[in-house]
Amino acid sequence: MSNPDFVLSLPPTPSLPIEGVSARFPIHRIYCVGRNYAAHAREMGGDPNREPPFFFQKNPDDIVPPGSPVPYPPLTQDLHHEVELVVALSKGGSDIDPDEALSHVYGYAVGLDLTRRDVQAEAKKAARPWATAKAFAASAPTGPIQPAARIGHPASGRITASVGGELRQDGDLADMIWPVPDIIAYLSRWFVLAPGDLIFTGTPAGVGGLQRGDVVEASIEGIGTLRTAIV
Repeated sequence: MSNPDFVLSLPPTPSLPIEGVSARFPIHRIYCVGRNYAAHAREMGGDPNREPPFFFQKNPDDIVPPGSPVPYPPLTQDLHHEVELVVALSKGGSDIDPDEALSHVYGYAVGLDLTRRDVQAEAKKAARPWATAKAFAASAPTGPIQPAARIGHPASGRITASVGGELRQDGDLADMIWPVPDIIAYLSRWFVLAPGDLIFTGTPAGVGGLQRGDVVEASIEGIGTLRTAIV
């Protein structure tokens, strides 16, 4: 069957580089886990007990590849950084068993979940969705993907974010309330996951504001460092 004709041309598929591989990783969807570190849940006024995880989404073209700057977004006076482990899926499915979940992972990356915090606060007060606070253009800077075949599946390791050389976030992947296999399994009960999906797995405590001219250094032990300039 030949490809259909379309009435317009779409932009190229968003993608990320892969460490040591010339081909790129195509991005299908982006899921994000909220409040997955106890200390961050407390700083945001939440309960750190192990309640079921909740999710929100970003758009695939919200990705900012490594080395590209991020324009300070409009309609906010309080842009925040949130460093996160990003999981890249090579296989999809629904109702995935936690014991099988890691076989669906292609690799891992360092990511930033940039947030219009003032917009999010207003949305929470009004019981409205978070889309305008989370899913805006260039809200997901992400580093190169490290294949799991090379680095394994990190369950622990230091995760940090610094701004202008000042350490702000400092945690460990082992502090996740819901580890990666559980996140994949639980998410697959709500959505049919697919190859190319990314999952941002939550952020440790210490989130804070950014200004034009700031440079964020987000690092995860064994995965790498992502440097992002706010312009």
